[in-house]
Amino acid sequence: MRFLGVGASCDLGALYLRLIAAGHAVKVEISYPSCHGTLAGMVERIADWRQELGWVREAGRDGIILFEHVDDRHGSLQDQLRRDGYNVIGGSEFGDRLENDRAYAQSMLAGLGLETCRIHEFATAREALAFLDANPARYVLKFNGQGFASSDNYVGRLADGRDLRAVLVARLKRASVLPAGLVLMEHVDGIEMGVGAYFDGTKFLLPACLDWEHKRFFAGDLGELTGEMGTVVTYRRTQNFFERTLGRMAPLLRKHRYCGYINLNTIVNGRGIWPLEFTCRFGYPGFAVLDPLQATGWAELFHGMANRSLGALATHPGFCVGVVLTTPPFPYSRKEVAEPVGMPVLFDGQLDAADRANLHFGEVGKQDGQLVTSGLYGWTMVVTGCGATMVAAQREAYRLADRVFVPSLRYRRDIGDRLIGGDYARVEALGLLDPP
Repeated sequence: MRFLGVGASCDLGALYLRLIAAGHAVKVEISYPSCHGTLAGMVERIADWRQELGWVREAGRDGIILFEHVDDRHGSLQDQLRRDGYNVIGGSEFGDRLENDRAYAQSMLAGLGLETCRIHEFATAREALAFLDANPARYVLKFNGQGFASSDNYVGRLADGRDLRAVLVARLKRASVLPAGLVLMEHVDGIEMGVGAYFDGTKFLLPACLDWEHKRFFAGDLGELTGEMGTVVTYRRTQNFFERTLGRMAPLLRKHRYCGYINLNTIVNGRGIWPLEFTCRFGYPGFAVLDPLQATGWAELFHGMANRSLGALATHPGFCVGVVLTTPPFPYSRKEVAEPVGMPVLFDGQLDAADRANLHFGEVGKQDGQLVTSGLYGWTMVVTGCGATMVAAQREAYRLADRVFVPSLRYRRDIGDRLIGGDYARVEALGLLDPP
């Protein structure tokens, strides 16, 4: 098969390597010049993906275009490519709006009968400040559109909203006008969990997965909000939660010909399920953490999605724990912090087949035959571990993480601790999981 990857920073690098190892041809556009070292010497990089459309077309049903990102242009472009007869997996214009326009997404969910948090949308930060003054409370600040880092969001801590107000005032001092609309969402206490599945343009490929993300930089959920520091996932006991949440989106996704992975993040508590936001694309590191639990290979999955020929997704039982291994300047980028690339990536001892299956390279490449760090962010790699229990999966993930050596390597040591310590039992007690 032939796969053409379209992205800015080669976020799906580990997936491309899996496809190449299985004997498939892969070409990737990496539009950010600062990311050209990512997977250098490992994946064929091209200058312009549009020049490769004939190469994809020649493969017929075995030619697939993979879009990595949600983008104001790429969603509608994917829709057009599908109309032109190309097999495209990634998202759609509708998916772009679901992810980027938070108020719109909440209105869609409310229309499907889901409980939603109160959300207040503002064109400017000054309007939001006036609202806070008149309605002091605890809110979550999020920005609409693209170009914002996870650390730009802010989860209010004080009941009267003083900390959130201070954050907005500080940002206005740095920039008199913030460059996008923003929302203040009612803060809801509970356990954060997500549900995700692949949609092939007409139907979901089941089972869905459940995931529990760890977004803050430091252990104990301290520090900056990051894209992700680690995740616990499973494909078992998921149908009930899926049907009550993401499964209701099927008619809308079908109407808009969505084809790709989609995830809905929520807060759950004794009052119900509170949807927060959509990810309408491959999640990173989500796709890597799911990889060990998927018995259906990537090529078979993508071929089945593009041709609507796959009835279900074959998966393994148990849990997978993924840990993101980072290097400076993460959680920022080299646009803000000058940090070198080209640091050596080493392993303690020989890696066997099982070890390699649980290593998912991110921003690394080859230089003079040596694996080295690369890229813009310091997302160096993800390690995973699987097991019948979360404890076993966690143990395997950290066994492998401890064998990776990179200068200034950082990662959280507590991925899964809160779930093991009682959160998973609380989710079960809320009746959200299928019977064991």
